[in-house]
Amino acid sequence: MVFSHDTEVALVSAVNLINTAPSSLTTAGTPQGQDSLETLPHLDDFVQREQYSGLRAHNREELVAVRVMRDELRSMFTAPEDDAVAQVNALLSRATAVPQLVKHDHWDWHLHATAPAAPLALRIGVEAAMALADVIRSKELERLKVCDAPDCCALVLDLSRNRSRRYCDTGNCGNRAHVAAYRRRKSRATPPVTDIPVGRGT
Repeated sequence: MVFSHDTEVALVSAVNLINTAPSSLTTAGTPQGQDSLETLPHLDDFVQREQYSGLRAHNREELVAVRVMRDELRSMFTAPEDDAVAQVNALLSRATAVPQLVKHDHWDWHLHATAPAAPLALRIGVEAAMALADVIRSKELERLKVCDAPDCCALVLDLSRNRSRRYCDTGNCGNRAHVAAYRRRKSRATPPVTDIPVGRGT
């Protein structure tokens, strides 16, 4: 395990939130595709899947706030170290975060830094910021990267031992890259077919 269990859980959830945004890129480099956080049922599914605790408003304002936080977290998770530190500190200050050890449901002791009644978007953001603070302190920011596929801008959380992960989980980026590399190798290994002139018999 690279980080503590609750830090890894928070990082995975934050990356999953960021990657609900369209991640396919046009030839001009503009994101396009399906947004997986467009409706309240989408948000309900996300919260249940990621097991966020605390109160919910279940309204359009909550959805909009989480989508705004999604953009803020993408900026934070892809920023250089000094910028990431400034963004983490700004978010924690805005939330007047007070870290406390808590135990609830099936989770053992872990940190919460907001009250259960705080807005969902703020709870999500503070949890992600606390986890990113651990990443920064551990000098492991290179474990957060953008997918290597040229037509994808999804975020990758690399928890591998040798920091070798290159592709996201949002689609088939890794498979497509492997197939393309295989075809390139095959085309180099296969000699070109040339026409052999056929002469007339005498």
